[in-house]
Amino acid sequence: MALNLVWLGFFLTAFAAACVRLLMGDPDVFARMLTGMFASAKTGFEISLGLAGIMTLWLGIMRIGERAGVIDLFARCVDPVMRHLFADVPKGHPANGAMMMNVSANMLGLDNAATPLGLKAMRELQTLNPRSDTASDAQIMFIVLNTAGVTLIPTSVIAIRQTIALQQGLTGFNAADIFLPTLIATFISFTAGLLAVAWHQRLNLLRAPLLLAYGGLALVMALLFLWLDRFPPERMASMAGLIGSGFIMTIITAFLLVGALRRINVYEAFIEGAKDGFGVAVQIIPYLIAMLVAISVFRTTGILDLLLQGLGALFAAAGLNTDFVPALPVGLMKILSGAGARGLMVDVMTTYGVDSFQGKLAAIIQGSTETTFYVLAVYFGSVNIRNTRYALGCALFADIVGLIGAIAVAYLFFH
Repeated sequence: MALNLVWLGFFLTAFAAACVRLLMGDPDVFARMLTGMFASAKTGFEISLGLAGIMTLWLGIMRIGERAGVIDLFARCVDPVMRHLFADVPKGHPANGAMMMNVSANMLGLDNAATPLGLKAMRELQTLNPRSDTASDAQIMFIVLNTAGVTLIPTSVIAIRQTIALQQGLTGFNAADIFLPTLIATFISFTAGLLAVAWHQRLNLLRAPLLLAYGGLALVMALLFLWLDRFPPERMASMAGLIGSGFIMTIITAFLLVGALRRINVYEAFIEGAKDGFGVAVQIIPYLIAMLVAISVFRTTGILDLLLQGLGALFAAAGLNTDFVPALPVGLMKILSGAGARGLMVDVMTTYGVDSFQGKLAAIIQGSTETTFYVLAVYFGSVNIRNTRYALGCALFADIVGLIGAIAVAYLFFH
């Protein structure tokens, strides 16, 4: 219901804004809206089609892990934590392992790997769902933690900053100086999402396994930063990339090796799992296109620009420093579109300078927030969930808290 209202709201608001622009002497506004809609529909199809290959690969690898018992082992290891957050998921269920692997990939900034793993987890959770068209508590918890998940290494953001710095002729530029602020900001978002869902589901988070896991995650973040901080910026970005790619390749190799040792025909297991890849990708197409088209008409009519101008005036009237306002579009767009937010981030860095406060804030926001509507549309769409219940509200709460946290952290570190 929530996504239905949001989707309808995008179109109605955009149409009203387009009518106003037409009366103000902009005869091309509807043409631009149509062009944007068609382009977004094409983009949605291309993304889904491109995802087919990745889904085929990862579902095949995951099937090897299942047949070899590695997923089951992983699920048992994380069961002390998972059973408190996902009470409806039985002990040792393969959904536990798939969810944890998705979370691990997200933490390392491996979006291409995280998405198919997340879709795999949603399919496993759907087998436990008593109402096939309505999101279960476990699915909502997983989705919200996914959208507000901790990112240990914002690898792509660091790489983009380094590239722009070279274009702007900056020497000795530390592209990774946003590493720790991003880590703190994304941890704030994660905590907000967890607390929001726990409040809805009446979960008691003051349990020893959860507190130990939470403290352990904070410790890992601190140790990782201290280790990477020893390297120069270029080396730091390289080592961050090595950690991510090395993690994934280690997982794949471990699955294959354990499967071979247990005398499993790993090739046949891979093919068996991979057969579902294309079907899942095709199933996503209508959901993804619907959301991208709605976002396109909302953006094309200039509503976002008007919103930012109003916010800037409001903050100035309240006596607040408004240096952060130019970077706000990145945070607002990131909720809607990752590619759009990336473009806005580059625009802020180009306009104000990659080493400016606005440029650094844009990078922190980009590295610490998630594309909420994209994730909800793709993940719920993959299992034909139509009633998302309170998932959107909790995810947006985590986004808003994370955005405020990113701004506060940026002021703390760089202003």
